[in-house]
Amino acid sequence: MFVVDAHLDLSMNAMEWNRDLRLPVSAINKREQGLADKPDRAKATVSLPELRKGNIGLVVATQIARFVAPGNNLPGWHSPQQAWAQTQGQVAWYKAMEAAGEMVQVNNLETLEDHVMLWNDGQPNEHKPIGYILSLEGADSIIDVSYLETAWRYGLRAVGPAHYGPGRYAQGTDATGFMGESGHALLREMERLNIILDATHLCDDSFWEALDHFNGHVWASHNNCRALVNHNRQYSDEQIKALISRGAVIGAALDAWMMVPNWVRGVSTPQGMNCNLEVAVNHIDHICQLAGNTLHVGMGTDLDGAFGREQCPYDLEDISDLQKFIALFEKRGYSHADIQNMMHGNWLRFLRKAWA
Repeated sequence: MFVVDAHLDLSMNAMEWNRDLRLPVSAINKREQGLADKPDRAKATVSLPELRKGNIGLVVATQIARFVAPGNNLPGWHSPQQAWAQTQGQVAWYKAMEAAGEMVQVNNLETLEDHVMLWNDGQPNEHKPIGYILSLEGADSIIDVSYLETAWRYGLRAVGPAHYGPGRYAQGTDATGFMGESGHALLREMERLNIILDATHLCDDSFWEALDHFNGHVWASHNNCRALVNHNRQYSDEQIKALISRGAVIGAALDAWMMVPNWVRGVSTPQGMNCNLEVAVNHIDHICQLAGNTLHVGMGTDLDGAFGREQCPYDLEDISDLQKFIALFEKRGYSHADIQNMMHGNWLRFLRKAWA
């Protein structure tokens, strides 16, 4: 089945993890044997060949670069200008992949329909480019709001105003507080340019403020349920219902600490915590029960988002295993139409409406 994955940090992996994503995952992991600079070395799950193998022909792919003010101990850049430059290097990598025929940017209705037709033509995937919709995870790198139109012109189509901690335009995971005027200005410009608001990572205060001040299209690219794992990174049932009322689609994340309660980073193991793909279905099913239908969930895996096989479902070897969800959904009694919705249809319907 054709699959859309609404959150992959491909350029971060290429530029900061120094992974040649044109290679199979096995080759990437072989080259990383013995490296210890990142906790997920030699445990990668994502590359372009594996996306093709899994019929995952369209992804939302990120730029990401955090600004950290003095006293902020999170990793990041010491000025917005440096963060902007980092994101421009990431764009350059996507453009290089386009030039090599490995990827193609999808940024409007025409390119969307052409790409979906290509990937559903019944021909083998080996030489098909992976379609990518460009998203910005955390808006710190937008030096000022005027830069947003520059980004839109090179293809940016979705923005999450915050990532982890305090941000320049909103407050993110593990932070508290509101967006303020700079955040409101960002939302107004996003609305003018028809840029999708990715509500992922917004803290509760900023989440509700964003929904109050933004009248455009909203999605949540990679979020799970607070009712199942009680952490501010997750969405409460009230927040999920608010997103449903806005026509949002919520992508299921496969980061183990978001899937099972009481995960301890660097200590817990997927097998030890019984973290498998069935657990992800629990989160998806919870959203479906709140919605009363299957129209507001999809894939948003975040695989290789600074973690690898040490922190994802134990029955997933690489991203092509997203196809295993089909049997798991069937086991829960979901119809073929329901499964199509969750694997690709909801994201495509959302984009067709947003870009009509």
